[in-house]
Amino acid sequence: MEPAPLTRAQDEVAELLSDLIRIDTTNTGDTATGKGERLAAEWVAGKLDEVGIGSQIYESERGRASLVARIPGTDPSRPPLLVHGHLDVVPADPSEWSVHPFSGEERDGYVWGRGAVDMKDMDAMTLALVRDWARTGVRPERDIVLAYLADEEAGGTLGARWIVDEHPDLFADCTEAISEVGGFSITVRDDLRLYLVQTAEKGLAWMRLTASGRPGHGSFVHDDNAVTRLCQAVARIGSTRLPTVLTPPMRAFLDAVSEAYGIEIDPDQPEEALARLGSISRMIGAALRNTANPTMLDAGYKTNVIPGTATATVDGRFLHGQEAEFERQLAGLIGEGVQREWIVHDQAVETTFDGPVVDAMVAALKSEDAGARPVPFTMSGGTDAKSFERLGIRCFGFSPLRLPPELDFAALFHGIDERVPVESLRFGIRVLDRFLRTA
Repeated sequence: MEPAPLTRAQDEVAELLSDLIRIDTTNTGDTATGKGERLAAEWVAGKLDEVGIGSQIYESERGRASLVARIPGTDPSRPPLLVHGHLDVVPADPSEWSVHPFSGEERDGYVWGRGAVDMKDMDAMTLALVRDWARTGVRPERDIVLAYLADEEAGGTLGARWIVDEHPDLFADCTEAISEVGGFSITVRDDLRLYLVQTAEKGLAWMRLTASGRPGHGSFVHDDNAVTRLCQAVARIGSTRLPTVLTPPMRAFLDAVSEAYGIEIDPDQPEEALARLGSISRMIGAALRNTANPTMLDAGYKTNVIPGTATATVDGRFLHGQEAEFERQLAGLIGEGVQREWIVHDQAVETTFDGPVVDAMVAALKSEDAGARPVPFTMSGGTDAKSFERLGIRCFGFSPLRLPPELDFAALFHGIDERVPVESLRFGIRVLDRFLRTA
């Protein structure tokens, strides 16, 4: 007797995630020192092939592999929906962890390891679901394009950006996409949970600052010091909080928080209200304004020699529609005598929280959680949505997880002891099944 639909998917998702975590796909930002994604892409291809789903692997550089597959729908007149996830993970130091970060250990109701929430959990949920569909003969209404991608953790140059540039035909007919980071719950009370659906993300403006001065002996009085000039610019950038800007997704999110908690929110000081959300408020709060944070400094080669140049890197992020204003703000902070060059510069992404695909998300969440209230939000970081948006695809962060109220979810992204509840994975399978079959 065949098991009920989704039984196998829910039963195997934790094991699939554990196996995928055990494939070390550490991305250092350098192909020569990173692990690459080839083994993980081949593993996914094998799991798809077991149930008769064909796929193709594409390499941008040796070992930097992405995989694409297509699940046929019942209505070929409808445009496909893209589900994309990345296979790479950020580095992890085993000495800092309670378990080995690449063990994929299942313990205390969680799957532990690097990538458990960013974002091999969504990779595993999607894989478990389509395997279940293939076994039970389920077909979605529209084609589903699956993309398991390389290099997201270093900006996607060798993954999503490369495949969009080199093989746009794979996605040309897709109109919407889902991926990280969104669909997770924040518990307000027993009968109410906000589910944050990402509809926007900030643009990237990573930069290098270079100050020049007159080199000389460290014992002399010196009024043209590159190190001093650079540090003054870095201090201004790092100590300045840029003005609050409430974008449409943030206004909608604050309205939902106001209603859920029964509080008035001061639009000039919304951080006070966001503090009620716990640690996730740091992620949300970063989308209240443009930001610039100094991250690295480099100058000199000997204690008694004043160098002629000094450099720093700054992680800048700007809101949708705020690029020009951000550059103006930045120029005022950098000041005279310091040059700026872009290391990475990529667009902000934003779409609206409406339409049939959003209605399907809302319905899918409510079908599994009567207390669900989906709301839009802006992601402070960046994802592969930046690449797919260039093809005119509406991009959403929707990796559904109902989380325990006590879990510090925000701290797990790139954090120590990264882990995801097994019951959350099972919940995600059920929500994704309803959403992807009907969206």
